[in-house]
Amino acid sequence: LWARVALPFALDHVNLYFVEDDGGLALIDTGVDNARTRAAFVALLDGPLAGRRLTRLIVTHHHPDHIGLAGWLCARHDLPLLTSQSAYLSAITLRDNPDRLGRGFYAAFYEQHGLTAGTAAAMSDWGERYRALVGPLPQRFTRLLAGDRLEIGGRSFAVMTADGHAPEQVMLHCAEAGLLFAADQVLPDISPNISVWPTDPDSDPLGHYLRSLARIAADVPEDTLVLPGHRQPFFGLHGRIRALCAHHDDRLDTILAACARPDLAAADRPSTADLVPVLFERPLEPNQFGFAFSETLAHVNHLLHLHRLVPAAGAGGRRYRCT
Repeated sequence: LWARVALPFALDHVNLYFVEDDGGLALIDTGVDNARTRAAFVALLDGPLAGRRLTRLIVTHHHPDHIGLAGWLCARHDLPLLTSQSAYLSAITLRDNPDRLGRGFYAAFYEQHGLTAGTAAAMSDWGERYRALVGPLPQRFTRLLAGDRLEIGGRSFAVMTADGHAPEQVMLHCAEAGLLFAADQVLPDISPNISVWPTDPDSDPLGHYLRSLARIAADVPEDTLVLPGHRQPFFGLHGRIRALCAHHDDRLDTILAACARPDLAAADRPSTADLVPVLFERPLEPNQFGFAFSETLAHVNHLLHLHRLVPAAGAGGRRYRCT
């Protein structure tokens, strides 16, 4: 069974799945922890799901819209939490210790990449925003690891994990039934956010994402029904993967074109902040700008890893030129 609960973001919903399991229903993902989501679960379990018990909670990754209500659900329904180790530890760290590094650490990172001091300061509270959307988490969890098999309601699911959007994001594939719970790794119509974060500034999440897509295409048949974390379930997995790869290739080419002018002095070469409006031409709300900046940096870092961009010597801060 498929349910959709509201989110307080531009992407205004998250998909939840209830899977027949040992006389009850296993739940995949939760929504954020707020009064509206709690009320939605009460309405579901008192209404169309009345009399059905929940057996366990499977969380695909640590983002608030997927793990936010985990603690409330596990306590209220005595559920075990199943997720990846990366998801659990990331959520615990962000939720329970959002001030660990202080706002100055994050502001300095954003300023280094070309943002004004005011914008950098405004973007430095994301740890506190995370805590506002994620309730206290269960003290225990059961680890899901790539290569495991998970039995749900008489069906055997291969546990797959993918990176780029979130570390060790869990997907479940039942080859016999032709089902893939794809979380946010493969979405219809939109691309999941791929971001670089200040605590891992030189990482290549876009490279990790593209490598994960290639592995999914190799391991999961084209005619599989894809059950994503947002938007509509769909068929056509391999075509969608090709479209996502082409989308990111176009963005990489756009950045290269913006950095290619040979006549620019080092101080005039683009920073990541300068490249945000190159990739995102529409006006952005403050929350959207943060994700746009982090995704732009993911594309810059991928080009640095491919040795197609290099830092511009003598520029001050982080500015880039083509090789």
